[in-house]
Amino acid sequence: MSILSELRTLTPKQRNTVLASYLGWTLDAFDFFILVFVLKDVAAEFSTSVKAVSYAIALTLMMRPVGALVFGLAADRFGRRPVLMANVLFYSLMELLSGFAPSMTALLILRALFGIAMGGEWGIGASLAMESIPPRLRGPVSGLLQTGYPTGYLIASVVFALFFEHIGWRGMFILGAAPALLVLYIRRGVEESPVFIAHAEKRAEGLVAHAKDMARIGRKHIWLFLYSILLMAAFNAFSHGTQDLYPTFLREQHSFDAHSVGIIVIIGNIGAIIGGLTSGTLSERFGRRRMIATMALLALPVIPLWAYSSTPIFLALGAFLIQIAVQGAWGIVPAHLNELSPNEVRGTFPGFAYQLGNLIVSLAAPLQAALAEGRGGDYSFALASVAAAVAVVLALLATLGVEKHGVAFTSTTPPPAGD
Repeated sequence: MSILSELRTLTPKQRNTVLASYLGWTLDAFDFFILVFVLKDVAAEFSTSVKAVSYAIALTLMMRPVGALVFGLAADRFGRRPVLMANVLFYSLMELLSGFAPSMTALLILRALFGIAMGGEWGIGASLAMESIPPRLRGPVSGLLQTGYPTGYLIASVVFALFFEHIGWRGMFILGAAPALLVLYIRRGVEESPVFIAHAEKRAEGLVAHAKDMARIGRKHIWLFLYSILLMAAFNAFSHGTQDLYPTFLREQHSFDAHSVGIIVIIGNIGAIIGGLTSGTLSERFGRRRMIATMALLALPVIPLWAYSSTPIFLALGAFLIQIAVQGAWGIVPAHLNELSPNEVRGTFPGFAYQLGNLIVSLAAPLQAALAEGRGGDYSFALASVAAAVAVVLALLATLGVEKHGVAFTSTTPPPAGD
């Protein structure tokens, strides 16, 4: 059954929830990826290096665990829906202000604040969606939700290719404030998670007491939490290591113009969307861990084509194929992490583990840039070496880990229409 056929079995309210969660992550990713296209231009305006500007990416990644914890605790205490709306407004505002940054220092501060907002969105949106659908649809919906990330990258690619030469890097960030409009849709068409509602009577305590309760539950599941952090560190190194410096690689090492760079990255993200949708659905049949390991290892034979080709056609083909593998592995993450999470902390656990993994590899972009610069601008080596090493590590961690495929979140999860 196709993803569209699967989604048709959901009620209208369930579909609204899935769509809102997908769009929240899509637009968040769009705002994040705007920066990766304009590193060179920001560096020129503020008279610094690409490596120095790439620390803005690192700061965003470093601050994401803060957002995952703060917004996650709030979502477990006050509900997924209202906190998701607050989160979308916050990241949209930080994106808008980035377009008016008067200095490199100001931009770094704003990107750190944006990181707090970005860190909160994924966990809330994923838990809201996963708790609102039948267990048998977690795989397909997981794949759909995670394709929001490459879809956001694709939108940033289109905006860069079409508008950058007319509006510059500041105009790109100003356009990034548009996601604030998503709040209107969430407010009108999305209901609160049935799992949150079912456990509402347990949340009468204050926020401080709630945080202490979360800490107690965290200690009880400490090894699961640590494993999840390591797994997500590998996942984040896999995606950021193949995406964040790729536009710079195309512009610096191959001297492609904005239009060519945008087209190549668009093609890569089409592959990412295909990979996420396909593997998320297949994980219902073959299991979460097996599909993650398979997709990670499929990246290895593609790396030479992706990193060492010299023509736009072969670079685009390499980008398409490697992103099928990268986002194919990622397409399973929303379902896998939410299934691993204890019920009481599902608003916090998946997003916090995800973003702590991000923190571990937050310096990936500056380190890759330094590696390339140290070899005379050889971005091919920096990209290929990281991608190959991380693919193997991710496959091993997935294979050696745990899985709770199909575990019941709560007996109150509503069935799909017609069941």
